[in-house]
Amino acid sequence: MDTAVDSSVTSCAAPAKGEPYLLTPGPLTTALSTKEAMLRDWGSWDGDFRAMTTQLRRSLLEIAGDTAGNYDCVPLQGSGSYCVEAMLGSLVPRDGHALVLANGAYGKRIATTLGYLGRRHTVLDKGDYLPPRGSEVERMLDADPSITHVVAVHCETSSGILNPIEEIAAATAKKGRKLLIDSMSAFGAVPLDVRHLQCEAFVSSANKCIEGVPGFGFVIARKGALLEAKGRSHSLSLDVYDQWDVMNRTGQWRFTPPTHTVAAFIEALRLHALEGGQAGRLARYAHNRDVLVAGMHELGFEPLLDAHWRSPIIVTFFAPADPAFRFEHFYDLMKQQGFIIYPGKLTVVDSFRVGCIGQVDADVMRRVVVACAQALRTMGVEHAAPPGVALEERQLLAQQV
Repeated sequence: MDTAVDSSVTSCAAPAKGEPYLLTPGPLTTALSTKEAMLRDWGSWDGDFRAMTTQLRRSLLEIAGDTAGNYDCVPLQGSGSYCVEAMLGSLVPRDGHALVLANGAYGKRIATTLGYLGRRHTVLDKGDYLPPRGSEVERMLDADPSITHVVAVHCETSSGILNPIEEIAAATAKKGRKLLIDSMSAFGAVPLDVRHLQCEAFVSSANKCIEGVPGFGFVIARKGALLEAKGRSHSLSLDVYDQWDVMNRTGQWRFTPPTHTVAAFIEALRLHALEGGQAGRLARYAHNRDVLVAGMHELGFEPLLDAHWRSPIIVTFFAPADPAFRFEHFYDLMKQQGFIIYPGKLTVVDSFRVGCIGQVDADVMRRVVVACAQALRTMGVEHAAPPGVALEERQLLAQQV
């Protein structure tokens, strides 16, 4: 066993010299051995690379809990949004009707994509950060029997909210409809086990909780749904059925695959298993979040969400009310100290986000808090407390949930 790799998993050594930590929902900071896996060139038609493709498909199905062999994994070149569009265009029939559960940018992007595809859709818009509930889904499905599919985002990183996907799945199944899940920023850390959660398909990406690098995503779908998708896609490149069919017959990707990204992902999968799989990864990310939130509280920062809805993926904090605080300056000061954070996406009050995923651990989170304190001192911000309207909005959120 390579002890250097083991150490990188448990202690999350610093990135390469000059590289900041990427505290975002992906791309993210990766292990050195994952980077090193990209130093070799691979032939896309070669048997060794075909074996790597087979291995990644099998490993992802194992993480998804597909012990019965009812599902299959279809990797696709491109970003996560490519794979979401591929799933929607291949699995929602042209005469189908999708109910989109939106509470942030990615739910809204799903609705926009369906519009481009010419697929009928209805949107349950919960605003920036209220969770869609199973009871709401049931009412809407009862009210409109024409709805064939429900589309939900597992973790909406606009706010960091972890949506109640289990109750959404139960409500969808109860009403006899099909569930599609965007689990881009959750799968691999947050449980998504197809033995216990009924879904037609879900999508995720190489550069999220498995801690690979950008270049491809994947659709995990029922084999029956994949068979039904034949001839349905609007796009040759994004045809999930055709990609699946060719891979099963030849072991190859239809078009030039991201060979180096696949090689990195194989190493990332090894490290994922070494850490204890989904449960081990969730434990580290959740601890990262808790250490971060506790430290930021001491500085006066307030998180948007209460603990029940706060994901282990990324945390949204209200911006301080102090007039000396400007996010652009704060961002630059954090970057100078080696940390890349994320701007906020709330519409009512200013905010920013700090990711908890990637090759980071609790020690890194403590250093983030120290860097935040230093940045506030440099800016002349006396206290990080948010404006009163932010706390009022959070209280309203708690009442509505």
